[in-house]
Formats: sequence, C-alpha cells, structure tokens
Amino acid sequence: MDDEAARRRLLLYSLARFGGLAIFILGIAIFYTDLVRPGGWPQVGAIVAIIGVIDAMFVPRLLKKAWDERDRLDR
Repeated sequence: MDDEAARRRLLLYSLARFGGLAIFILGIAIFYTDLVRPGGWPQVGAIVAIIGVIDAMFVPRLLKKAWDERDRLDR
C-alpha cells in the first residue's frame, strides 16, 4: 500500500470516529436542551446518543475489515 492510500484510510477512519462522536453530542444536546422542543426530549436524545456511540465504535471496525478483505484479494 502506498502512502497516499494509507493517509486516505486514516482520514476516513478518523472521520468515522468523529462522526459518531458528533452524533453522540447531538443526542446529548437533544436530551438536555431546547434544541428540538422546549424542556428537551429525553427519549429521542437517548436514541440518537446510543446511535452515535454505536457508530463511533463499530463503523471504523467495519471499515478496517473491508479494507483488509480488499487488500487480501488484491494480492
């Protein structure tokens, strides 16, 4: 693998983690602030926060698994 491909993969991996973190923070904001409705919306905020955690934890792993399979097939 060349340096450009490794750099691109690292960027995508980091963006996937950051995206999950941003979704988690959005969920917390929905839970506690007047962002969606006055007084917060705990049910929706909790669901969005959980989705953000799942995204931050599993999407990078899925990306790595897909890249490993593609690298194995390219050999």
